[in-house]
Amino acid sequence: MSAQKRPRGRPKSLFKESSAGTMQALDRALGVLTTVARLERTALSDLAREIDVPTATTHRILTTLQKHGFVSFSEERQEWMIGVEAYRTGASFLRHNSVVEIGRSVLRRLMQDSGETANLAVPDGSEVVFVGQVETSNPIRAFFPPGARTPMYASGTGKAILAAMTEASRAKVLADTQLVPYTPNTCATLDTLREDLTETRLRGWSYDREERHSGMSCIGAAIYNDKQEPCAGISVSGPTARFNPDRAPELAAHVVQAAQEITRLSGGQSPDQSGRSEG
Repeated sequence: MSAQKRPRGRPKSLFKESSAGTMQALDRALGVLTTVARLERTALSDLAREIDVPTATTHRILTTLQKHGFVSFSEERQEWMIGVEAYRTGASFLRHNSVVEIGRSVLRRLMQDSGETANLAVPDGSEVVFVGQVETSNPIRAFFPPGARTPMYASGTGKAILAAMTEASRAKVLADTQLVPYTPNTCATLDTLREDLTETRLRGWSYDREERHSGMSCIGAAIYNDKQEPCAGISVSGPTARFNPDRAPELAAHVVQAAQEITRLSGGQSPDQSGRSEG
């Protein structure tokens, strides 16, 4: 009998091949999982086409993910969807990475960079509720106790959130809002408010010049969730004398950077300037 010929070339490394295969499998599995989450419900063939992976391979990945609870299958609809284990994983992220939790360190840095009191607020109907604050050491400073409320239209954070809303969402909020002139500078008519919000949207930050309290000013920016919707606002506030128009852009740069950082770290996504609603 003739001796069996040895294959030419260098022998394959089992270690490298195994490692490469494992990483590729994980990469594909994560791709399947994130695509199912994005599509919400999907048939096997549609999913395979979407991720450009053979149907048989896609099915093996899905059944593996199903075994661990990350996806589930509807026999009635013949569709795949996200499973409860994926929800638990996401819920763990939210518990430890909420806007408020992440905002604490960002607020402190914003106060240090700007030299002014830094505030974090969330929308509640037509108002914003202050949920975080780091005070400056300056003897004259702004103070909003946790839980304090103020109308959106008369607040730096509120106007930033209003300006970032879709036209429909903003109209719904304003329909339930009575525009009270707290000071001579308050945007107490729809025309003046809309003009201010348009300018805020184009500029990327709000400018409250004694619109709620005489002698106090505020500069704010919106924080976005994963749907590119404004879910909170961050601002710096203090005596109007330290918030003059010459210094405002410098303060705004710190505020916008802080808003973008919280948006990113909390899993949100800021829309492009061109994607902002006009109105």
